[in-house]
Amino acid sequence: MEAGLRWPSLLSHIFTLLLKRTVREKLARMCQRSSKEKWQSWKLYPKRIWILPNHLVGLKRSYIKLSFNTVDDLVKVKREISPAVRKNREREQSNDAYTSMLSSALSGGNVASADDERMLKSISDQLDNIVDMREYDVPYHVRLSIDLKIHVAHWYNVRYRSSAYPPEIVRRDDLVERPDPVVLAFDIETTKLPLKFPDAETDQIMMISYMIDGQGFLITNREIVSENIEDFEFTPKPEYEGPFTVFNEDDEAALLRRWFDHVQETKPNIFVTYNGDFFDWPFVETRAALYGLSMHREIGFQKDSQGEYKSSQAIHMDCLRWVKRDSYLPVGSHNLKAAAKAKLGYDPVELDPEEMCRMATEEPQTLATYSVSDAVATYYLYMKYVHPFIFALCTIIPMEPDEVLRKGSGTLCEALLMVQAFHANIIFPNKQEQVFNKLTNDGHVLDSETYVGGHVEALESGVFRSDIPCRFKMNPAAFDFLLQRVEKTMRHAIEEEEKIPLHEVTNFNEVCEEIKAKLTSLKEVPNRIECPLIYHLDVGAMYPNIILTNRLQPSAMVDEATCAACDFNKPGAACQRRMTWQWRGEIMPASRSEFHRIQQQLESEKFPPLFPNGPPRAFHTLNREEQAKH
Repeated sequence: MEAGLRWPSLLSHIFTLLLKRTVREKLARMCQRSSKEKWQSWKLYPKRIWILPNHLVGLKRSYIKLSFNTVDDLVKVKREISPAVRKNREREQSNDAYTSMLSSALSGGNVASADDERMLKSISDQLDNIVDMREYDVPYHVRLSIDLKIHVAHWYNVRYRSSAYPPEIVRRDDLVERPDPVVLAFDIETTKLPLKFPDAETDQIMMISYMIDGQGFLITNREIVSENIEDFEFTPKPEYEGPFTVFNEDDEAALLRRWFDHVQETKPNIFVTYNGDFFDWPFVETRAALYGLSMHREIGFQKDSQGEYKSSQAIHMDCLRWVKRDSYLPVGSHNLKAAAKAKLGYDPVELDPEEMCRMATEEPQTLATYSVSDAVATYYLYMKYVHPFIFALCTIIPMEPDEVLRKGSGTLCEALLMVQAFHANIIFPNKQEQVFNKLTNDGHVLDSETYVGGHVEALESGVFRSDIPCRFKMNPAAFDFLLQRVEKTMRHAIEEEEKIPLHEVTNFNEVCEEIKAKLTSLKEVPNRIECPLIYHLDVGAMYPNIILTNRLQPSAMVDEATCAACDFNKPGAACQRRMTWQWRGEIMPASRSEFHRIQQQLESEKFPPLFPNGPPRAFHTLNREEQAKH
C-alpha cells in the first residue's frame, strides 16, 4: 500500500505482532527490563482479537499491540523483526505437530509441559517466538481516519492544549450543512511545432483560462496573441454560465506571474484539471522554472512519488480519473470534448491543433473562445458529477478526496472492509505479496503462472433493440398476482408517491380496466414475439475477459483445513462447490546455473537513474520488481 504520510502526527501508528500464547507475558517483562533508549517509544499491551478462520464461533487469539510515537520508530522495529518472522514461519511449516506430540508422549510428559520446556529454552531470544506481523503496512493517514473515525466532508471541533496532550477531535453531528470550498478549474493552451506534441522546453503558454466558483478568467500572452481580447461571455447552455474577465499580459513571464498572484489572492481549496497530472501541471512548472519562478513556492504544488501533482493546503482533482473509472463512457470517448458532450449535453468548441498557432495571430478571438470552452467544460463536469460523488464516498472511506478519485475500486472496497474490521475487533489480513523469480522444482524461472478451469456462463448475450422482434415466454401465475393488485398499486402510486388525493382523479376506474386488459392479454398468450421497449446491453463476458487479461489466480480457494474450522461445515453445505482447477505455468528455458550466472553479471552492471540527472544505480540498489524485470 502507498505510504502517503502527509497528515500531522496526531496518533501513534499501530503495529501488531502475533505471538505464541505462552510467551506473551514473558515478552512484556523483557521489554520492561530493556534499556529506556531502545523501548521508550513503545507502548506494549496484550489484546484479545477475533482472528481465527471463523469469527462467528466466538474464539479469539492473543495478540500484542505495539504503538509508536512516530512512523520512523515503526519502520525501524519492522525492519528488525521481519527476518525473524520469516524464519519462524518457515520453521513452523517444516515442523510437524504430530512429531512433537509423539516425542512428548515417549518422554513421559504431556504437551503442555513440552511447550513450557520449549518456551524456557527460547526465552533468551524472544524473536524466536514471533510468528506474524499485521497492520504494519496501513498508510498513516488511513490508520488515523479508521482509529478516530475521522472522515472528509464532516464538521469537527479540534482542541489543542500542548504537545503533552493529544489533540481532541470531536465530530459535530448537529452541523449538516455542507461547506462550500473555493473551486478553481483551469486549462492551458500552448504553442507547438507542426505535427509535434507540445514541448515545455521550447514551446510557450499562449493562454490560461480558469473558472473560480462560476466566474471565468482568461490570461493571454501578447507575445503570441496578436491583439488584446475584451471581456466576453461563453455560456453554452443557460445552466452553464461563463462570464469571463480577460487579462492581456505582455509576455509569458507576466502571464505566469499574474496567474500565481491570482491563486494566492483567491486561495482555492480545490484545483480541477483534465489530465493535469501529465500535461498542464508539468508544463506550467517547467515554463515557470525558466523564468526563475518555483511553482511549489508560489502555489504549493509539486510532483509526488506517484507522478501526481499534489499540495499540502489544497487538493488536486483530475477529472480524467473519474471519466476513466466511473463515467462508463467507452474508451474512445475519454477526451474532454467527448465527455462534455455525453455528460453535459452540448457540443463543445473544437479546433484543429495544427491551426492554433495560426489562429493566435489571425483569429485571436476564436482561439480565446476555444480556450475558455475547455475551462467551462472542466468546471461544470467537476461540479455536476465529480464533486458530489467523490465527497459522498469520502464520508465513509478513510482517505483524502484526491486518493478516493485516483484509487481503483478494489482498493476503495478494501478500505471500507478495513473500517468495519477494526471496529469489530478483527485484525486485517496481510496483503498477498508477489514472489519474484520463482523457481520450479527442476530449476527453471517461472515467467507466469495461472490456473485453468474457471468460467462464467451468460444466460443470453447480445443487444436488444426496439425495432428487432424477440421471443418472450411469460409466466401466467405472475400475471394473476398483478391483476389482483392493480387497484392497490394505483392507489399507492397516486396517494403515496404523487401526493394527490384519490377523489381528484376522475378516470381511476378507466385506467385500472385498461391495465387489466393488457395484463390479461399477456396472460392468455404467454409465448409471444414482440419488439421490446427495453435496451439491454449484456456484459456477461466481462469477468472472463478480466480473468484472462490479468491472469488472475484463484487465491480465494480454500483447503480442507479451512473448511474443517468453519462453523457452517455441515453435511449438504451449499458453499462447498468442488471445482476442477489445473495449474499452468510458463517457464524460461534457462537452467538454475544459467540464472545465477545472469544474476552475477547484473551485479557488475550499472542501470539508469531513478530521477533525471541522478547517479546511475547498481543492481543491488534496485527494488525487487526492477531486479526481477532485468
